[in-house]
Amino acid sequence: MRNPKPGEWTSEIYSRGKIASYKPFNFVDGEGVRNSLYVSGCLFACEGCYNKVAQSFSYGEAYTEELEQRILSDLEHDYVQGLTLLGGEPFLNTGILLPLVKKVRERFGDRKDIWSWTGYTWEELQAETDDKQELLAMIDVLVDGRFELSKKDLTLQFRGSSNQRIIRVPETLARGEIVM
Repeated sequence: MRNPKPGEWTSEIYSRGKIASYKPFNFVDGEGVRNSLYVSGCLFACEGCYNKVAQSFSYGEAYTEELEQRILSDLEHDYVQGLTLLGGEPFLNTGILLPLVKKVRERFGDRKDIWSWTGYTWEELQAETDDKQELLAMIDVLVDGRFELSKKDLTLQFRGSSNQRIIRVPETLARGEIVM
């Protein structure tokens, strides 16, 4: 498992604008019915990663305007609670995710929530680049931290290992302390 220094890993350097997959109308990547976008590329290389194929920045297909329009259209359904960003590593793909998330917020405001999983911890993201902090500020729920095989626990909801936290981002930013 690798641990970056603040600002060492950037979307500009690593992202190739690819996605591993898009899964509309699923029930596993957060609360309610969700549309999940799995981006390609992750440098954390966690032992036992459940989506190892998506660690390659070259894996998958190019993120396109057509896909973005499909995601926005799929979110229009009343029964869809929100969008989930996974990977790979979403915070190393801000070049494609920031424009998408901004459009989701413009179109839906807070009617649709946005969840994201990341290998970064909350504390690491606080010391990161502006694009990562901008994406973080538009997310409602963040599942943070690297997957740790020694702490794997299949009984945990929305987490693979006990070190990971489910953080309510707006409340955490408002209070200045982590709200789970």
